[in-house]
Amino acid sequence: MRTTIIKCLLCILCYTIGYGQNDTIIVQNVNVIPMHQEVVWENQTVAIANGKILKVGPLSDTLVRESAKIIDGTGKYLIPGLSEMHYHWRNKEGGIARDFKLLLANGVTTVRNMAEYDWQDHIAIRDSINNGQLMGPNYYTAGPYLQSGDLKSSADVQKTIEHHHQKGYDFIKIADNLPKDIYLEVLETAQAYNIPVMGHAQRELDLEFSLRMKSIEHVEEFVYLFGDGQRKDSLFLNKAVQQIKNSGITIAPTLVVFDMIVKCLDDNFFEELKEKEAATYMLKGDYRYWSSDENPYRQNLKGKEINGMDALPLLESYFEWMKKFTKMLADADVPIMTGSDTFGFVVPGFSLHEEFQFLQEAGLSPYEILKASTLTPARYLGSIAMEGTITEGKNANLVLLNKNPLENIENTKAIEGVLLKGEWLDRNQLDELLKEVELVNHK
Repeated sequence: MRTTIIKCLLCILCYTIGYGQNDTIIVQNVNVIPMHQEVVWENQTVAIANGKILKVGPLSDTLVRESAKIIDGTGKYLIPGLSEMHYHWRNKEGGIARDFKLLLANGVTTVRNMAEYDWQDHIAIRDSINNGQLMGPNYYTAGPYLQSGDLKSSADVQKTIEHHHQKGYDFIKIADNLPKDIYLEVLETAQAYNIPVMGHAQRELDLEFSLRMKSIEHVEEFVYLFGDGQRKDSLFLNKAVQQIKNSGITIAPTLVVFDMIVKCLDDNFFEELKEKEAATYMLKGDYRYWSSDENPYRQNLKGKEINGMDALPLLESYFEWMKKFTKMLADADVPIMTGSDTFGFVVPGFSLHEEFQFLQEAGLSPYEILKASTLTPARYLGSIAMEGTITEGKNANLVLLNKNPLENIENTKAIEGVLLKGEWLDRNQLDELLKEVELVNHK
């Protein structure tokens, strides 16, 4: 009886709100991973209309109306859309649409751009997405990357942050080398304008100073914040992790990009990088540059010393430490979110799934990794009311998988389709997006 009432109420709601013939999507008999808890709801029906999740429940086929688009979810898994929280648009060629196609084909429905370069206007990009002129993910952006040379005085700080406010950037991103007085003034002025500050740690200052930001980008930063002895001192590290936890800051590890740097220094691994599947989607000129000895890491670090040590084994040891420290942060429930710092062989969209693999290698569970790409970014971005979980009333930014990602995070690559703001993109359409990128790349 209760199920019948729920069905009837849902049908009434569909008609009374006035959803058009093509607005309603029903995903039938699907396994839902809602993400607000570690659970699989089996054999669910998910009703979507006007870009929103209308209902999730064990509803029977009698719900289906002739006007609804039906997606068979039998044996498949529905998860919230994924978040690339450390993205860079690096090359004009092909435009931003090229990168968006790569991201959407890989299930990414939320992106945080991490710097605006001179030839870019990310506010215009964000506006174009929001008004439907450009097909793209939920889009957030920082302003230009601010270094010590950009902020030499109080007047510079005031002028720069006023510009961020007037332009409408979502974040202020800073480098690791700001003088203490300038850094503190940035934090205070940004707070007055209600713009979050994030970026690199302040390596010359005590840890507590860096923890005043919204997030620290790259777990690598802790290699430089801590001394050699401190990185080996478990008592020190446990206290530091607790301090990080208490601050409420969020960490974006970006392990995949550091792995690429290390592999560029090793001839055997460098050859493997050149053959990786994602390299197919690099622009031709980019591929030529990064696969040659012009590659800046091979040119500047291969066979060289850092602080009296050969660069390759030193960076390899850093990377192993970074994975262990990421695991310590996760075990302490420090908020972690996924990003990959897209450049070189770190190809947008594909690189996020590589980041998942490294997080799994570090010891995080598949659920923890998915949380870092769904629930945590939504909380961080202030969009948790509408994003991050599969529950009634949320935006329909979803990914349909052919395999269970809670069994192995690699299964996030088995994408059957993507729902972007309620619009269904099936596997054929996603493949077409990838083909369009290939055509641009090989002109």
